Amino acid sequence: MRYGISMGKSLQELVKNRNKANMAIPDDAGDRDRTKLDSSKKETEDKLSSSMYIIFLILIIDLLGFTVILPLMPTIFEYYDANEEDHFYHWMESKIQYFQTLFGSPDEFNKVLFGGFLGSVFSALQFLVAPIFGSLSDVYGRKTVMILSMIGIGVSHAVWCFADYFYLFVIARIVGGLSRANISLSTAIVTDLCSERKRSKGMALIGIAFAIGFIVGPIIGAIFASRAVKFSHNFYVFPAVFALSMTIIDVLLLIFCFKETLPKEKRASSIGQGLSDACQFISPLSLFSFKPVTNIKSGEKWALKKIGLTYFLFLFIYSGLEYSLSFLTHMRFNFTSMQQGKMYLFSGLIMIFVQGGYVRRIPPGKEIKSAAVGAFLIIPAFILIGISNSVEILYIGLALYAYASATVVPCLTTIASKFGSTSQKGTVLGIFRSLGSLARAIGPLVSAVAYWSLTPTVSYCIGGLLLIVPLILILNLGKELPKIVQKNE
Repeated sequence: MRYGISMGKSLQELVKNRNKANMAIPDDAGDRDRTKLDSSKKETEDKLSSSMYIIFLILIIDLLGFTVILPLMPTIFEYYDANEEDHFYHWMESKIQYFQTLFGSPDEFNKVLFGGFLGSVFSALQFLVAPIFGSLSDVYGRKTVMILSMIGIGVSHAVWCFADYFYLFVIARIVGGLSRANISLSTAIVTDLCSERKRSKGMALIGIAFAIGFIVGPIIGAIFASRAVKFSHNFYVFPAVFALSMTIIDVLLLIFCFKETLPKEKRASSIGQGLSDACQFISPLSLFSFKPVTNIKSGEKWALKKIGLTYFLFLFIYSGLEYSLSFLTHMRFNFTSMQQGKMYLFSGLIMIFVQGGYVRRIPPGKEIKSAAVGAFLIIPAFILIGISNSVEILYIGLALYAYASATVVPCLTTIASKFGSTSQKGTVLGIFRSLGSLARAIGPLVSAVAYWSLTPTVSYCIGGLLLIVPLILILNLGKELPKIVQKNE
């Protein structure tokens, strides 16, 4: 009995002492602990997952193989031109000479149209497949479809390794265009992994991968081009094997290191019913209206249409001038392949600085303002490049061009990624990417005609002024966009 009383007193004293101890704690200690916990939670939420960094590495490796060909294009044309037995190349050249006579352009502009034609075909094929691959990834998962895309790219590089004749080179480019859906799939992966808060950071990471790829890849290509005289016979084998090696590494990384980002319970049940639904993915009218995106509010559909049109018009004008930049510097300033590599290095470093230091920190809701600044600066950029009579003026224009390149497309993509259900993010971003590919398919051809008939200076100045149109659309978008754009998913 005494033992029980003694235990009761001990418990009372323990409770009493504990209460005293609690009373000794300052009143604001709990608030400090909660603030510390919230801060720690916010820090954790702001961190990107390991899968984001893996896809970042995969993109860099892929873009090294993709961009290695950029400084090689003039040398490649010269290689096939020197082969009198290459009937397909000379047949195509005869067709280009017909247009040359029609527009009265000088012989030195021939390769501009040649390059524009191949670039347009490549982008046109991307236009066809990007939304289809995106829709497939909504059903079967990002990883599986990404691996299929990279295998197709690997096949295109393998064909390039044996491209003794121009028709094989064209086949390699066609296979590559039909397979290159990895960029739109990467943006879908960013949407899977990143919340509203982190999405700008994720898109900026993709932009940084592009900048690194477009810095290092062309320099590697320039080295191959500078050694083309020494290895004049089948010199293209070296860059082709390099590109193929990069793709093999990517496939292995995807298989063994990358984890699926779209869980089965969040996937779409099917990619559409019948041929009519499939045609929606390759019909421009259907894509501009985002018709394949279903179960979406009218306000969201309206926003997607506006953003898609703005994105298309910007890239239509931008890509038309961009593709001829290397030809302009080669003819006006006699840039060698190595000097062009340095030009890409200069632009790429600015893009990395802007995307890594600025774009990734853009808070949700501020993307339109940032895109508007970039769209404004691209106007004087192209005018300065067009009228440049010295390397110094050219590089001032390139600096503005690099800033705009680093901001407009990532910001518009971030805005578009806010719409649609989780099971249709791949479709939304696939359509968005496809509209960009359509713009890149038409833009270079239109620009090539202007380049021929109006001279480079006039064509660049007119193109720069036309970029006022997408700037106005972006400004109007900021005023008219529904509140749904600003709120979290």
